[in-house]
Amino acid sequence: MLRLFRFLQPYSIQVACVLTLVLLQSLSELYLPTLMSRLVDVGIVNGDIPYIMRTGGLMLLVAGCCACCAISSVYFAARTASAFGKTLRSKIFSHVENFSLQEFDRFGAPSLITRTTNDVTQVQMLTLVMLRTFVSAPVMCVGGVFMAVSMDSTLSLVLVVAVPLLAVLIFIIGGKALPLFKAMQGKIDRINLILRENLSGVRVIRAFNRTGYERDRFNEANLDLTATAVRVHRMMATLMPVLMLVMNLTAVAIIWFGGIRIDAGHMQVGALMAFLQYAMQIMFSLLMASMLFVMVPRAAASAERINEILDTRPSIRDGAKVRDGGGGGLVEFKNVTFSYPGAEKPALRNVSFKAKPGEVTAIIGGTGAGKTTLINLIPRFYDVDSGSIMINGVDIREMAQRDLRAKIGLVPQKAVLFTGTIADNIRYGKGDATDEEIRQAADIAQATGFISDFKEGFAYAITRGGTNLSGGQKQRLSIARALARKPEIYVFDDCFSALDYRTEARLRRALKKETAGACVLIVSQRVSAIMDADQIIVLDEGEVAGIGRHKDLLESCRVYREIVSSQLAGGEIA
Repeated sequence: MLRLFRFLQPYSIQVACVLTLVLLQSLSELYLPTLMSRLVDVGIVNGDIPYIMRTGGLMLLVAGCCACCAISSVYFAARTASAFGKTLRSKIFSHVENFSLQEFDRFGAPSLITRTTNDVTQVQMLTLVMLRTFVSAPVMCVGGVFMAVSMDSTLSLVLVVAVPLLAVLIFIIGGKALPLFKAMQGKIDRINLILRENLSGVRVIRAFNRTGYERDRFNEANLDLTATAVRVHRMMATLMPVLMLVMNLTAVAIIWFGGIRIDAGHMQVGALMAFLQYAMQIMFSLLMASMLFVMVPRAAASAERINEILDTRPSIRDGAKVRDGGGGGLVEFKNVTFSYPGAEKPALRNVSFKAKPGEVTAIIGGTGAGKTTLINLIPRFYDVDSGSIMINGVDIREMAQRDLRAKIGLVPQKAVLFTGTIADNIRYGKGDATDEEIRQAADIAQATGFISDFKEGFAYAITRGGTNLSGGQKQRLSIARALARKPEIYVFDDCFSALDYRTEARLRRALKKETAGACVLIVSQRVSAIMDADQIIVLDEGEVAGIGRHKDLLESCRVYREIVSSQLAGGEIA
């Protein structure tokens, strides 16, 4: 928890202002009972009206000062805590952006969302309370004890019993609550995971009539979280009545023994009234501390989860010295082997090939052959276990990730669009692209036809996830986004699957002209889509089964013949 407070450093002036204001407020509150004691014991007892007016006026002035300090401290504390939360969210977001896919797989999207939102909120709320109580509680407790003893040291023996008892109760209950709060955060992650799966997979769930099963799964996780939350809140709920009982018994004891001392002439009425107020101030300072114990366990669990994110070093980082990859677009795999974390066997083994600029290199293979894995290695979404991937003769691990990815125009298998206009999504590939460049990219991608059907044209707003577009329309916009970038290397990961044959044929003719000088890599399940490629790489269970042109592979590669025969009729094979 304390490690996160380093992010409060930019707001040190605001923190100092809050602590100063809280200190002044606490000192004012400590001074008021003393003034009241003098008002009663000197002014009222003696009937000294001028003294009563002077002391009463001073009390009003001190109370006004106390109120102003309280309002100002709350204002600055709220601003500081909010700014602290903003900084934390920004730090987490920036750090997560540098994660490789390996780290994303490790934490999962629901957990990352929870840690960036709910966990930060918990820490932010604790910061707000701590700024108000960090100075106030100790000053009120220590100052109250000092002032109470100065009023009557004998009567202070009541506090010797009450204060430690109150502190022990707070620590016992707070200690038991900590592991439960940690468990709650994990169970919130579980609910977020199930909810995310249900929302993203609603079509499949309904198609297979599994709504009842998913409802039961969610209810199970929800009940599990509820049971833990009930245990925690039941524990916290018992804390307050116990504390109030101790406080009330302490007040009764003070009045009882204080009355005895007044009757014996060892104490005055005003002093007893002030002593009682100081005792309550001491008790309330401990009560404020107990509020921290309600919040600290949960915030500590949240802070631990936030630190876990911030302490995770991305597995893919730029080296101390980076090399310029130069130009050209030559891609070369040299004995590349790669395994996913925890996998029993490598996804790719000893893969070697060259993809030259001005040529189309196609990658084909059965399901699970490693096609998409191979593609993901080129932009360094993952790092190879052994071997190397070279671009223009430079190992991609020696290049800055930003420079590397600037050379690549990636069109993923599943089209990803962002909220905004069609123009915004195409310009995503090149931030400074002109309107003419956007239109040209859309023309090549065969997207101009459906865009012109919209009244807004390129200003047509895309909803979250592109739900107001068809699969083929989304894929064409994804292709246009890559084309607008004009990269050295084009990577098409089975992105033509949602297009009809006619549209695909027109698109391929347009692409051939546009990408003539670039290195083009195409992943496809369809033989018909890659027959004309300059080079076809056949993958089988993570290994290269054959490299060559269509006709050559028909003769030399058994795996390729099996794929071709399963898709094409006899007359089409040749």
